[in-house]
Amino acid sequence: MSVTEQAPVGAERTGHGGHLRAVGNVMGLELRQRLRARGWYIMLGVWFVVIGFVTLLTWSSWNASRVYAENSNGTVGSAGSMIFEIVVAFVLLFGLLVAPALSANAVNGDRAGGTLAILQVTLLTPGQILWGKFLASWIAALAFLVTSLPFLIFAVLQGGMTAGHILVALLMLALELGVVCGIGVGISALANRPLFSIVISYLTVAALVVGTVLAFGLGVGASLGTVKANEAVYNSSMPYSGQDASTNSDATAPQYFCQGPLVEQRVPRTERVAWLLSLNPYVVVADAIPYPSRNDTQAGMSYLGGMLETISQGARGALAGPEGTYPCANGKVQPRYLTQATPTWPLGLALQILLAGLLMWLGWRSLRTPSRKLARGTRIA
Repeated sequence: MSVTEQAPVGAERTGHGGHLRAVGNVMGLELRQRLRARGWYIMLGVWFVVIGFVTLLTWSSWNASRVYAENSNGTVGSAGSMIFEIVVAFVLLFGLLVAPALSANAVNGDRAGGTLAILQVTLLTPGQILWGKFLASWIAALAFLVTSLPFLIFAVLQGGMTAGHILVALLMLALELGVVCGIGVGISALANRPLFSIVISYLTVAALVVGTVLAFGLGVGASLGTVKANEAVYNSSMPYSGQDASTNSDATAPQYFCQGPLVEQRVPRTERVAWLLSLNPYVVVADAIPYPSRNDTQAGMSYLGGMLETISQGARGALAGPEGTYPCANGKVQPRYLTQATPTWPLGLALQILLAGLLMWLGWRSLRTPSRKLARGTRIA
């Protein structure tokens, strides 16, 4: 009589393909649980209504500004660029508020419910459990981003922007949501109680949004240095590079010239602490968007510089330091507009991914079994 050996349950999950199938099984289980929850659909509905209301208010505000500008013989930018920036800013704001709620209890919520131990006694590895829960949280957060897509398309239809701006904005917003979900899942694996992990996740997001600005401001005050510069002589009647000032829209043209000997000036060395500012999610998204060229008026781009572009210019000025922004530094006329040849978003995104990856790695270590030491009150099964 021959005996046929039967492979243990889950043995097919070895290897590269089996690893991905195991991650997909955990992700599918998490998504099915979220889809059964009615609160997720309520949040999507509230999100859609709020973004629609913001879009309507922005469009009404632009119409009022346009009427006033026409009566006073002034100019106003396109409605599309204004709506685009406001919608992107609000989507990022609400995304940073929703993503921690979707991810910060992904692991310890199962631990509190007694279902995490069931997964740990299977052939699933801690990495498969963690990646499955991270992907499920990220996909759930991306649903809110997809809900806001009609309003971004509406902004493009109003003129001043292109489909490329939507693609870049969606990509960067999706990456930021992924970073926040990674932070939340990592913290949920480290913390024992869901409420504690949610609070810590929100505090981490607040540190990235608000804390980076405060830290940058304090760092600038402590990073004083010197730069050699001569006197900047401003001339309001100075022509723009030999062109008619009434028709030229080149924002990089100088409005002054330099004269006199070089003298050391005491200035803040912002480039030393600019990396703190680059960690801000708003800086990452704003700096990655390809803004229309300032001297390409015939292309139909009437972008006058909004909130996100101002954030991008501020971050690039900080990274350039006084050598690139201080008037007549080293006897050179500085441009009024820093081009996107020196972006800051790659540095900020890399640091954010590093932070999320570190928390995910620490979470992976805490999920390894058998555990050498458990905190008091930790539920096993």
